[in-house]
Amino acid sequence: MAERLVIVGAGQAGFALAAKLRALKDDRPMTILGAEPVLPYQRPPLSKKYLLGEMSFDRLLFRQEAWYAENDIEIRLSTPVEAIDREKRVVPLFDGSEISYGTLALATGATPRRLPGAIGGGLEGVYTVRDKADADRLAEEMKPGHRLLIVGGGYIGLEAAAVARKLGLDVTLIEMADRILARVAAPETAAAIRAIHASEGVSIHERTGLTRLIADEGRVKAAELSDGRVIDTDLVIVGIGVTPNDRLAADAGLDVQNGIVVDSFGRTSDPAIFAMGDCAVQAWNGQQVRLESVQNAVDQAEAIAGVIAGGSEPYRPKPWFWSDQYDVKLQIAGFNLGYDKTVLRPGGREGSLSVWYFREGQFIAVDAINDAKAYVTGKKLLDLGRSVDPLAIADPALDLKSLLA
Repeated sequence: MAERLVIVGAGQAGFALAAKLRALKDDRPMTILGAEPVLPYQRPPLSKKYLLGEMSFDRLLFRQEAWYAENDIEIRLSTPVEAIDREKRVVPLFDGSEISYGTLALATGATPRRLPGAIGGGLEGVYTVRDKADADRLAEEMKPGHRLLIVGGGYIGLEAAAVARKLGLDVTLIEMADRILARVAAPETAAAIRAIHASEGVSIHERTGLTRLIADEGRVKAAELSDGRVIDTDLVIVGIGVTPNDRLAADAGLDVQNGIVVDSFGRTSDPAIFAMGDCAVQAWNGQQVRLESVQNAVDQAEAIAGVIAGGSEPYRPKPWFWSDQYDVKLQIAGFNLGYDKTVLRPGGREGSLSVWYFREGQFIAVDAINDAKAYVTGKKLLDLGRSVDPLAIADPALDLKSLLA
């Protein structure tokens, strides 16, 4: 019998790895170790449909409990991992027990950055949103008329703003950079998203940081901003990025560089240990990157499943992302890292547009706002390894389908 595969992490990547192995008829013993007390579930709807009350938690589960037994997958919940003993090939657990492995897969994800305690990050009423417990606590606070301060103008903060406005909260968002989405999108995309939020009543303040949160008996009641203003608030959502959960790997002596470094097959510096999803750093177009997306977590995990099952096909990331805000769907194909030119292209209907990214004349990514045609075309071009003339994209008379002929 094959040696046991132990998967540390019961999120998207961990589940996808287990499911794909069984789909490949790999019948080795398998154990999933999850820190949360609930079965593996989809995370993106937590801060959207689940928080809005439009989707029950049961619908978020990847599979019901019986599926794991039927597929001979042992799953241990509420089981945080303490360490990795690479010499003995065992995983010691917090309850004092340990589990042996032949192959170990780290799908430990990432943790939201929190505000420093010195400026009020530990006060009651200050939230991050990453798991079910976070969403359940926040749901109790998201009441019409409550005043919400969002710290951070990335996708996490903007999606939270959209949900809060739908629920009737008074929303203020602050971003210390010159503009929202400064790290991840072009000014044209940011301007379009900012206008959408302004039309929905969100008050956005760029070039504005948080000096401190002000408490009343241990609970946040106001915020002092970097421009000297003090605003009243009933709760705060922090969306200032995530930190990869790579401590286990680092403590075990694996190569860690703001994430667990893996090769094109998902192997870490120890060939018996793989890593995948938000915690993994991988090569992409000559650069070391972490691709924080559901799509990457699934695709990478399934590619690694093929390797563990005996295959030799490397993982070649094809980045794509999405963000839902109000009735707006932002779809992103490619990775715009290092772009030096953008082209704004109006869409075929009101409120739709796309932003095309180029680096040294080569097409590398597209942001499509309510413009499925631009997204599909851009994604296919990237899949085919084709570029496109920026001047052609700028011509509104161009039929995008012609680019694929």
